[in-house]
Amino acid sequence: MATAEIFTAASVLPADLLQPAPSRTVLEGSVRRSRSYWEQVRVRLARNPRAVFALVIIAVLVLGALIGPLLWRVDPAGQAIGAISRGPMLAQSAQIIVDQAPWRVVVESTAAEPLPIVNAPSLNAPAKNNRELAAPQHLQVVEANTQRVRLRWSPVAGAVRYHIYRHTRVPRDRTDLGLPIGETLLLNQVSYQDGLMLRDRPYWYSVVATLDASESAQESREYATVAAQPTRAIGWLEAQLQGLVPVDADPESWRDKTVVLSGNPLGTDYLGRDLLARVLHGARTSLFIGISAPFLFVAFGVFYGATAGFLGGRVDSVMMRFADFVVALPMLLFMILLRIAFGIGPGESGVLPMVIALVVMSWPASARLVRGQVLQLREEGFVAAARLAGGGNLYIIVRHMLPNVLGVVLVSLTFAIPHAIFTEAFLSFIGMGVTPPTPSWGSMSSDGLRNLFEHPSELFWPALCISLTVFAFNMLGDALRDALDVNEDLAADAGNVP
Repeated sequence: MATAEIFTAASVLPADLLQPAPSRTVLEGSVRRSRSYWEQVRVRLARNPRAVFALVIIAVLVLGALIGPLLWRVDPAGQAIGAISRGPMLAQSAQIIVDQAPWRVVVESTAAEPLPIVNAPSLNAPAKNNRELAAPQHLQVVEANTQRVRLRWSPVAGAVRYHIYRHTRVPRDRTDLGLPIGETLLLNQVSYQDGLMLRDRPYWYSVVATLDASESAQESREYATVAAQPTRAIGWLEAQLQGLVPVDADPESWRDKTVVLSGNPLGTDYLGRDLLARVLHGARTSLFIGISAPFLFVAFGVFYGATAGFLGGRVDSVMMRFADFVVALPMLLFMILLRIAFGIGPGESGVLPMVIALVVMSWPASARLVRGQVLQLREEGFVAAARLAGGGNLYIIVRHMLPNVLGVVLVSLTFAIPHAIFTEAFLSFIGMGVTPPTPSWGSMSSDGLRNLFEHPSELFWPALCISLTVFAFNMLGDALRDALDVNEDLAADAGNVP
């Protein structure tokens, strides 16, 4: 009876209520594909300005090391004798100086009447003269270029020797004549040739007459000063060494001709070597050691720590005690032993021993980090499932363990690279790493420290490159650590749940 009533009620229902429910239309673009874990890491890195800035710096440094020496074709070991410790300068013309022989002008004796001797209390006491010599007259610059500055003056009556001073500004008084650069050597010589590290800048030369030829000769209070503006010049031999003139050329045919000297955008060092060329070639050496060595010792430490953590027990204990033994080894002593083993003597660059020393001495840190991660992962369910599926230890380590610790490994690698670059710079700084003429940022910093107060640019550029590299990789490591943080992703997703 009840069933018949139900059928009767159904038969009287409207027809539209008995139609199947229409399918829900899905708006186009309302469903998006979920990103994988590494896609989310890439997106978070791209949105992090620190990571982008660090990647730009690293890209510029790497491209400079790879392409820079191909564009700036200057020998990093080539020396320009006439351009020692120069600042940045553009290409400019220079006059060829062929004759560089000593130049002296000697006049006839100009001795006046004997000078009276006074204040002589005894016959054995040294005599003093109370007559003041006049200042040299008609002091003039005969020739002025960066190879030599020639001075000439009129003789002073009674003078035996003349002292010459050079200053970079106008002298204020007798006590401010500048650097004493020399003295006349011959009797009655009234000329002087200066060739002491000249530059194309103004100089003021002062000449003072003396009464005798002894080292303790009393100088006159009177002096004469003249200004000189040296022009750019290059010696004949140096022009041949730099390839500016043919080796077999006749010197007389090139006398007083001009050639174009290559510029130095960053200046030169204390040996006249181009700093830009040395920075670019040094980037190859420093970045090769700073990147290749961390990749090798991090890779070895990851596999070593994963094996120790996964096997556990006695094997883990023995393997980690060996890692503790490696940590206890002194790095500097091990580096010295490697240099001796490879037969590298003083003055020879030891790039290969340095890489081997970094690999051998630096892997325990990565091994300990990965071991701790694997000790947590080996208790997870996917490891037990892999064992039930017949997977061996090596398969589980390579296929399941290492991919799950890859984020920690990448962060460890980005922090290991600055450590390796600092180690290379330190060893090269103390002469145990890369040594001249092979350029590296560490050896360049060691050379630049010698002229820190006089020419700070020689230390500034390699130190700047080291600082930028370390800063960029440390910043990238921090950004990568934030991007790999899964808990932050889960918290962000939980905050979006209504």
